[in-house]
Amino acid sequence: MARRAALVLTAALLASSTLTACSTENPASGSSSAAKGGTHRPITLGFAQVGAESGWRTANTKSIQEAAKKAGITLKFSDAQQKQENQIKAIRTFIQQKVDVIAFSPVVESGWDTVLKEAKDAGIPVILTDRAVDTKDASLYKTFLGSDFVKEGKSAGEWLTGAYANERGPVNIVELQGTTGSAPANDRKAGFADVIRSDAKFKIVASQSGDFTRAKGKEVMQAFLKSHNDIDVLYAHNDDMALGAIQAIEEAGKKPGTDIKVISVDGIKDAFVAMTEGKINVVVECNPLLGDQLMDLTRKVAAGESVPPRVETAEGVFPQDQAAAALPSRNY
Repeated sequence: MARRAALVLTAALLASSTLTACSTENPASGSSSAAKGGTHRPITLGFAQVGAESGWRTANTKSIQEAAKKAGITLKFSDAQQKQENQIKAIRTFIQQKVDVIAFSPVVESGWDTVLKEAKDAGIPVILTDRAVDTKDASLYKTFLGSDFVKEGKSAGEWLTGAYANERGPVNIVELQGTTGSAPANDRKAGFADVIRSDAKFKIVASQSGDFTRAKGKEVMQAFLKSHNDIDVLYAHNDDMALGAIQAIEEAGKKPGTDIKVISVDGIKDAFVAMTEGKINVVVECNPLLGDQLMDLTRKVAAGESVPPRVETAEGVFPQDQAAAALPSRNY
């Protein structure tokens, strides 16, 4: 009898053990996955944005915010208002808050080593988005997600040399540069110059920063028009500056796209509308919708996985005759 009671008790204990294991299997599985790869645990991303200087940047911010929400990643967002000191302050705040990953789009290329080393020492991986930094220590960040700005500048130059292939020249160009010291301004200028220097008929007669804004683009173009009455081409480092410059051209009694050919970079909807109206001749695309790719990289670096040092976005070149067909699909 005692032996039978012992057997019953043993069976009951085994059943209890089995039930306990079954009832905790799914949560334990989730914890195990988080420990191994970090893919299921909550992740906090600190993101320091340049600002809201353009339609492109607004679309970029929206893409990141929506992608974070969809991915279940907690986003701590900071707007630097186009000031490097604000971004550095934000990054240091993220370090103090012990976020899992820091990402940012640098206002300018240089001056980041100190704060990036602080993040590295704190064990927080950093992802660069949209713009690169100038550093000799590539270990200060995990990867750079964004466009090839030199390639964009070259694409702009190649369209120009093709459009004027049968012209004897000279072809006088004014250039609206982006924010001084920023990666897109430096690289779009360099790529463009590299292509047009092969033909002496192309001359950049004036080049000045329009700070990537519509208002500044208009202001600088007004100054160009007062100083030069023989402008053939405007090359703008982004659409907002181009659109501001178009206002200045029209107010000066000239016809943008005809009297002055307009080349721009980004691909915002307003630029495609301007192309359908004949006011912009070509737009080199720079895709701002980086959110989903950023969240994927955030999960991977938070989990300690290796990622490529460079992740490029897919982009195209849209001449004026393609604008009408492409316009309905522009969602920024």
